[in-house]
Amino acid sequence: MKHIVSGIQPTGSLNLGTYLGSIKNFIDVQRRHPEHQLLLFIADLHALTVPQDKMKLRKTIKELAALYLASGLNQDTLSLFIQSEIPAHAQMAYLLQCFTYMGELERMTQFKDKAQKQTKGVSSALFTYPALMAGDILLYDAQYVPVGEDQKQHLELTRDIAIRLNNRFGSMVTVPEPLIPKVGARIMSLTDPTKKMSKSDVNVKSRVNLLDDETLIRKRIMSAVTDSEDTIRYDTKEKPGIANLITIYSAITGQAIPAVEATFKDSDYATFKRAVADAVIGELAPIQARYHELKASPELDRILDEGKAYADRFATNKIRKLQNALGLGRKRK
Repeated sequence: MKHIVSGIQPTGSLNLGTYLGSIKNFIDVQRRHPEHQLLLFIADLHALTVPQDKMKLRKTIKELAALYLASGLNQDTLSLFIQSEIPAHAQMAYLLQCFTYMGELERMTQFKDKAQKQTKGVSSALFTYPALMAGDILLYDAQYVPVGEDQKQHLELTRDIAIRLNNRFGSMVTVPEPLIPKVGARIMSLTDPTKKMSKSDVNVKSRVNLLDDETLIRKRIMSAVTDSEDTIRYDTKEKPGIANLITIYSAITGQAIPAVEATFKDSDYATFKRAVADAVIGELAPIQARYHELKASPELDRILDEGKAYADRFATNKIRKLQNALGLGRKRK
């Protein structure tokens, strides 16, 4: 079985931007690559690069897993699991650090950006994070890795490490290829449409979370920042707020942006916002219902256990192969 691998950190609640820009692309990836197994993991080890509240982290892990399943991923070609439940991830991370150079890690722009924001108490794990990420991918001989702009540099480092290992030890790991999703909906903040909608934004009014109730969703959409023109026209420079709402409506309904403009050409902002709110509520209602079903039944743990068993078997074999190549411990078959 060929693999596509991706992970997401369990920090904060999933929002509309993540759903329209990322999860829907995962669904499309599964549709376009039915011969591949999608290994999707909750990256709780990655979350530890900054301090976490234990109880909140554990709650978010299960919430995130349930939301991904509820969003419509095809379970026939999905293995969903929790990263820390597979010991091979931490083992692989250290082994790959032995083949990763300081200069390569120092060049990682994400480390530079995060270290600048967190001026005190920057952990060494934040610095070595790319080695853990490389391990997440190389453990499973991933053929493809869905990547956005912010992860391209890390994937290039992963490819360099993979080539380095194969040059030294023969055919040890698969060199992954980036899987550039079709252009997903880039959903912006509702309070500052020049910034991407983010779960880390301190202003809770900036986003719609997937578990928000109907009243709150409508309130957030109706209060979204727009402009004084009162014309439904897509212009990201002059009218970023309305352009963002048009993008949301288009992504949910499947209606092309010019068609959205034509539909609402005679409408005022209040009318259009109500239509956007109705579309968002209609889209999220079945996801929320399925989420609550999963949370109330043993099905979620069963799916996570099955994903863990599949991933653990594959990852353990890969670790054993690399340990044998390195001369570690006693040779095992």
